[in-house]
Amino acid sequence: MSANRSFQEAPLPLFNPDSDEAVWLPAAPDAAKPSDPPTRRASPAAPSYLADHRARLRDRFMSGGAGAMPDYELLELVLFRAIPRQDVKPLARRLIDSFGDFSRVLAAAPARLREVEGVGPAVVTELKVVAAAAQRMARARIMQRPALSGWDALLDYCHTAMGHEGTEEFRVLFLDRKNILIADEAQGRGTVDHVPVYPREILRRSLELGASALILVHNHPSGDPTPSQADITMTQRIQIGAEVMGITIHDHLIIGAGREVSFRRDGLL
Repeated sequence: MSANRSFQEAPLPLFNPDSDEAVWLPAAPDAAKPSDPPTRRASPAAPSYLADHRARLRDRFMSGGAGAMPDYELLELVLFRAIPRQDVKPLARRLIDSFGDFSRVLAAAPARLREVEGVGPAVVTELKVVAAAAQRMARARIMQRPALSGWDALLDYCHTAMGHEGTEEFRVLFLDRKNILIADEAQGRGTVDHVPVYPREILRRSLELGASALILVHNHPSGDPTPSQADITMTQRIQIGAEVMGITIHDHLIIGAGREVSFRRDGLL
């Protein structure tokens, strides 16, 4: 695709630069006199060295893929559309330094992102669009498909959707009699170390959907997926109610930083 002329040209901005996002402007030939009325100049095209840098970065991405690029360069590609006439490499590096890696930048809360110098509404929106696209793609790989035979894809989705959240979230994956995933729903959001879970509501929703089996999933924002005693007790309460109603609990997954705990695998279920 790098040979495509339209790919080498500067793309049209998806957003106008925000007031807190600098644009490149040439120096005025003469200083304005105090008596001169204020005028608004149109933002010119980016200088040629920026256009050349962006073209080279796009070509490298299309020829070698994301695996050939460090995180900050991949982030530059995302930032190009939000900030069309400015060198975004310093901002990309600040974001990586602040959050650790590309995925954590995408998952960061908007309020945290705005604390980074140079980040305005357009940048936040662009990052959240990319994050949403990644979640949609991961979710599409598991919905309406056998969950147990596609376990790796299911784990990938759980890590994409929840692995970098700053607060605990409890999700339930509802399966039919053939273990086809028919629904994926968040049942509760909480704080950094607690989320309220109501077994009665989970079982009521299972009946509404006609689910025959469940996979419980929640995250630990600390990054350590080791289950607490409260996690174990809550799972046992859901399991007791599900057994009465003829519903199978296949597993309870706790998602941490790059790894997970499976209650089934560890003999906790």
